[in-house]
Amino acid sequence: MGEFELIRRYFQRPPRRDDVVLGSGDDCALLAVPAGELLAVSTDTLVSGVHFFAEVDPRALGHKALAVNLSDLAAMGATARWASLALTLPVVDEAWVAAFAEGFLALADEHQVELIGGDMTRGPLSITVTIQGTVPQEGALRRSGASPGDDLYVSGALGGAALALQHLLGKRSLSAEILAPLRRALEWPQPRLALGEGLRGLASAALDLSDGLASDLRHLLAASGVGAEVALEQIPLPAPLGALPPEEAWALALAGGDDYELCFSAPPQQAAAIQALAARLACPVTLIGRITERAGELRWQHSGQPVAPHWQGWDHFKEAP
Repeated sequence: MGEFELIRRYFQRPPRRDDVVLGSGDDCALLAVPAGELLAVSTDTLVSGVHFFAEVDPRALGHKALAVNLSDLAAMGATARWASLALTLPVVDEAWVAAFAEGFLALADEHQVELIGGDMTRGPLSITVTIQGTVPQEGALRRSGASPGDDLYVSGALGGAALALQHLLGKRSLSAEILAPLRRALEWPQPRLALGEGLRGLASAALDLSDGLASDLRHLLAASGVGAEVALEQIPLPAPLGALPPEEAWALALAGGDDYELCFSAPPQQAAAIQALAARLACPVTLIGRITERAGELRWQHSGQPVAPHWQGWDHFKEAP
């Protein structure tokens, strides 16, 4: 089956959103951006052997390829609208493409995202998604709004995906019962779009956690010109990490990456509203520390005592720690 027949059969659908004036099938898509809103755009590439195992379930891979992009929109408080997909395949495997499309489009439908075009070519297996959404002109959550005295939060639990990856790499041995939810966290992340939209007007700054809290939080601090104190005992961990020695658990939760949760700051007076939002969405949100004055200084503490920082998140162009 050729490129265009694959696209027509598995990815091309009639427009499902009123703001898609012209969808896939032409040289460009034509989109109507709502008045009074800004366009939010993000792109991520997933490469076989770097971001995923070649033998991963293609449905899970389709889901994750879109989910990691949706997580970026969530961090901005944006509403997801449109996506384009560039898929590079070493060979044409129709069953694989069908399953990948099923996972991708199921998540797209869940969040009312329209696939508006893209490209398909031959080469080493990789996936590039560009996601587009909109956010009110004065409502976008940015990395640059944190102030000294703000509370610091994370959503969900951290480190589960990293523990699953260690098992798959043969560095640990987990039972099937323990592995199942951790592997789901790794392969089927759930973007926090509703939380991001709900945090507009409550949070002062936000970003999503893809490379690990130890690395990603520094981006927020640098953009805002502030520091932070983080209480390690308050970091939310999935149960299997809680059973590990603290140093091992912290390394996975802070530097393992692949969490796709939100980290955000907010003035203390918003604490009740944030917890009410979390309860309404059934999305756990945990206070882990506070924003401080000294720009760029990230202090880790355990039971009030300082802990020497030695964790670093994922960086494609540095050797792993």
